[in-house]
Amino acid sequence: MSEYGLPEGVTLINVASVLIPIAIITVLLRLFPFAAMKRMKNNQLMGVLGRTMPVGVMVVLVLYTLFSQVSAPGGIWASLIAVAFTALLHWWKGSAGLSIVGGTLAYMLLVNVVFA
Repeated sequence: MSEYGLPEGVTLINVASVLIPIAIITVLLRLFPFAAMKRMKNNQLMGVLGRTMPVGVMVVLVLYTLFSQVSAPGGIWASLIAVAFTALLHWWKGSAGLSIVGGTLAYMLLVNVVFA
């Protein structure tokens, strides 16, 4: 089996017996949310989660980022200034794409030029 690049003792049957169930489970897991949404279309809980989860996830990501930046180049100050810049930019223009790009550029500028 060395012509297939497999280690000694591993056959194509072994590889297929592992990869085929993995592929089937992966496809089913990716289809599940779409099938579940059809059944929960008018569910009140799903409506509440749909409105509140994006904000909650963003808050968790921002807090995680800030706490992990304490020992990073530029420290916490570069991160706090970039977050404030991102929030102000989003408040001013209301564009998520512009806010993400602008905040990232501000952070990169602060870390590589100002606090370097």
